[in-house]
Amino acid sequence: MNHQFIPLSVPNLKGNELEYVTHAIETEWVSTGGPYVDEFEARMADYVHSKGAISCQNGTSGLHIALQICGIQQDDEVIVPTLTFIAAINPVKYVGAEPVFMDCDHTLTLDVVKLQTFLVQECTFRDGNLINNQTQRLIKAIITVHVFGNMADMAGIMKLAAKYNLKVIEDATEALGTYYTSGPYINKYAGTIGDVGVYSFNGNKIITTGGGGMIISNNQDYLNAAKHLTTQAKSDDLYYTHDAIGYNYRMTNLQAALGLGQMEQLETFIAIKKANYEHYRQVIATIEGLELLPFREDVRPNYWFYALYLKTTYPLNRDALIKYLHSKNIQTRPIWGLISDQKPYEKNQSYQIELAKDYWKHVVNIPCSSNLTKTEVNRVLQALKYPETNRYFSKEAVPFSD
Repeated sequence: MNHQFIPLSVPNLKGNELEYVTHAIETEWVSTGGPYVDEFEARMADYVHSKGAISCQNGTSGLHIALQICGIQQDDEVIVPTLTFIAAINPVKYVGAEPVFMDCDHTLTLDVVKLQTFLVQECTFRDGNLINNQTQRLIKAIITVHVFGNMADMAGIMKLAAKYNLKVIEDATEALGTYYTSGPYINKYAGTIGDVGVYSFNGNKIITTGGGGMIISNNQDYLNAAKHLTTQAKSDDLYYTHDAIGYNYRMTNLQAALGLGQMEQLETFIAIKKANYEHYRQVIATIEGLELLPFREDVRPNYWFYALYLKTTYPLNRDALIKYLHSKNIQTRPIWGLISDQKPYEKNQSYQIELAKDYWKHVVNIPCSSNLTKTEVNRVLQALKYPETNRYFSKEAVPFSD
């Protein structure tokens, strides 16, 4: 039987998006000015309880601006995770700085224990400056990524940042709607704890504007600087006077109109994704060799992506499973290639990268769209439960072995 294709993660545009976008077109506010931009920024700031929000073209541009307003400059260093999408790291190079790569923990986010060991054993803190003993560069900031809608150990990260005078930039591009339910940051949303947070509204995110992103902060000076830099650093709008190198990183009114319709449905999307995750989890727990990775117990996650861990007892390895599910018209993907292994970053310092390598070998993301039906979830589960091993299982076909 030829089943309909089940995509990995696609938009859900069944609310007021068409009405708002149509209104923007009818009023001819389609470019980077218009009331929907201001309204979307205000709605976002209100939702996550931040002092303000500045829209931008995508998450990458948001991180680029975040680094600049945090004062990261040429030849500085920024501590980053190796297990993430490369867009979280490239902006470090945009500002002329260098990344130092850290391992992940079992939440797939930055390992705070190893981070502390690195800061104590591999660095010198003198006169308010953190110096990397190996490179003799100044370490100025940490970028932490809330992977798949989970939350990093922000209490641990913020404690170390305060001790060593480091800025903290939260890449919350995958974690809009995730917040702590206990601990020192109870009710604090992903992106609102560090100095600057960044969201993404790419087509596969929990809400989308097609492209688009958002910079948030509780520091008004940072918000003002972000607004200035994303709008070409104009000091005089009428006479086009510019006092810095700025960027055309503005969100359009059409994108913001779409985003406003999406924001109205965000909590509904999270509820659907949670229900599907729980259904997956209960059945996968009965399948030998598979585990659906959990989220932190002290957070309300947004359940953005589901991470399936393949143990060696499962009859298919990562690449064979992806190929097999593709034959069943089910889209999946491996976790990202570790950034410290990528060609542009091979010469950068990495510190005790171990667990991330294991997750790279064994994690597959399975369908998780907010419009995924229970019938489709059951189709995926049926395929996982009864893999056709004789045709697709070949250890020689994959670039790793256990």
